[in-house]
Amino acid sequence: MIFLTALPLFWIMISASRGGHWGAWMPSSISAFEGTCVSIPCRFDFPDELRPAVVHGVWYFNSPYPKNYPPVVFKSRTQVVHESFQGRSRLLGDLGLRNCTLLLSNVSPELGGKYYFRGDLGGYNQYTFSEHSVLDIINTPNIVVPPEVVAGTEVEVSCMVPDNCPELRPELSWLGHEGLGEPAVLGRLREDEGTWVQVSLLHFVPTREANGHRLGCQASFPNTTLQFEGYASLDVKYPPVIVEMNSSVEAIEGSHVSLLCGADSNPPPLLTWMRDGTVLREAVAESLLLELEEVTPAEDGVYACLAENAYGQDNRTVGLSVMYAPWKPTVNATVVAVEGETVSILCSTQSNPDPILTIFKEKQILATVIYESELQLELPAVSPEDDGEYWCVAENQYGQRATAFNLSVEFAPVLLLESHCAAARDTVQCLCVVKSNPEPSVAFELPSRNVTVNDSEREFVYSERSGLVLTSILTLRAQAQAPPRVICTARNLYGAKSLELPFQGAHRLMWAKIGPVGAVVAFAILIAIICYITQTRRKKNVTESPSFSAGDNPPVLFSSDFRISGAPEKYESERRLGSERRLLGLRGEPPELDLSYSHSDLGKRPTKDSYTLTEELAEYAEIRVK
Repeated sequence: MIFLTALPLFWIMISASRGGHWGAWMPSSISAFEGTCVSIPCRFDFPDELRPAVVHGVWYFNSPYPKNYPPVVFKSRTQVVHESFQGRSRLLGDLGLRNCTLLLSNVSPELGGKYYFRGDLGGYNQYTFSEHSVLDIINTPNIVVPPEVVAGTEVEVSCMVPDNCPELRPELSWLGHEGLGEPAVLGRLREDEGTWVQVSLLHFVPTREANGHRLGCQASFPNTTLQFEGYASLDVKYPPVIVEMNSSVEAIEGSHVSLLCGADSNPPPLLTWMRDGTVLREAVAESLLLELEEVTPAEDGVYACLAENAYGQDNRTVGLSVMYAPWKPTVNATVVAVEGETVSILCSTQSNPDPILTIFKEKQILATVIYESELQLELPAVSPEDDGEYWCVAENQYGQRATAFNLSVEFAPVLLLESHCAAARDTVQCLCVVKSNPEPSVAFELPSRNVTVNDSEREFVYSERSGLVLTSILTLRAQAQAPPRVICTARNLYGAKSLELPFQGAHRLMWAKIGPVGAVVAFAILIAIICYITQTRRKKNVTESPSFSAGDNPPVLFSSDFRISGAPEKYESERRLGSERRLLGLRGEPPELDLSYSHSDLGKRPTKDSYTLTEELAEYAEIRVK
């Protein structure tokens, strides 16, 4: 800022020059527009005792020593000057008053240089002053911009031109200042060394858009064609603003992802890519690319770009969504519950997008939820039917995963209807079929004989478990006339259940009493009847006419004495027993319990004439009778 009230040092020096010794004072530098004029102010002094009658002076160009024959700019004695200065130089000051001010007109670039003054008081009283003035010929106004222009802060830009030509006064105007502010012309100012300048000021508040703006100043001289223009580009400093960035990005697991961040600032910003406070990449640049190779679900999240310089900062975020198939579902462990309790099963997984979750049991959908990561199945008052294997399946458009889990329902024993006793050959087999969880202990009781056989006695009882069903088989060597009473009792920690086992196929024992001899006789009679009927038909076919109707043939009758009632039941019982054996996968016959040798005073061993056939023997006898 140039102050109008500044006291020029030049004139202080002049006032102090009355000291009576050789000395000169002039501006060390001065400037002028080409084609105009310039007045170089000058004062000199000499010792008072010299008292010259006439004072002369000489102006030299670029050298103060006459012996070097420098070009003469002005010489008061002879008016002989160098050709470059002919008609272009004259003295404005009065040498007698010690004023040596020089005026140069129509200045051109070759006149730019150093100007020295030499005082000539006559005789040997000549003195070349070392002080000199440097003339600078210019063609552009001087635009002064503050060293730092910050967006949002008011600045002052000045246009300064020399005003040292008394014949031509410059006029200033601003170019390209539209939208910045209105100029304020301060007028003519004197500088510290006695020179003059014309000044115009422009005040405005710059924006980031003004950065690089070309601002001009024009100096013109009235009544001439002289015009001079100067320009300055505004270097506006401003904080970063992120102007380029990805929108939200979706990528499939394993693919390549590029994230771009670009910012506008002056000076260029430091760009930093960050995630969860961790710096991934940074550089001083206008844009920065972050490359992610083979992305995984762990890289899913929010990424931040930070741009900063000395004047501020800016940041923006972008979400990266990694799409992937569901992970293997997790279930709240294998569940064990007591019958009647409420069971809650939670199945959860992770995927993007969220999956469809479904819980199955034996291909039956029990619960499902869409676009959720968790599924809860409530089973109120569980029963044995709820026991078993379940599947939790999670799927989306990128894949499917499943997890199996078990629900174990514990309950008291239940004796199933398949429990019974049946004759087989010379034995009786008793099946006790129990459904229970946990596995029960089974005992067979024969009340009439005061005998109890536990399933731990493997030599008499064979047991096999399939799922929740336990089948125990007790084999008896029975020789009594009536089938034995057998009571099956199953017990676990939740209770006990007893059942007197029904005897299936008891009529077979009654038919077995005819013995093997009766069976052979019945079979022989049946064969004889069949042969008789066959021969009778053959004789009639020979004697009858061809037109005899087949409907007149007498029906073939079978005597009811030889028909065995209950045969269908016998075959059905045998079929069921065979099926149960195949289901259990028995190998060979289970051990037999011979009641003839039972303890607890079961009586004497029966004689050879008293015996009971097994169910298979009864079947064989029945076939022979037929």
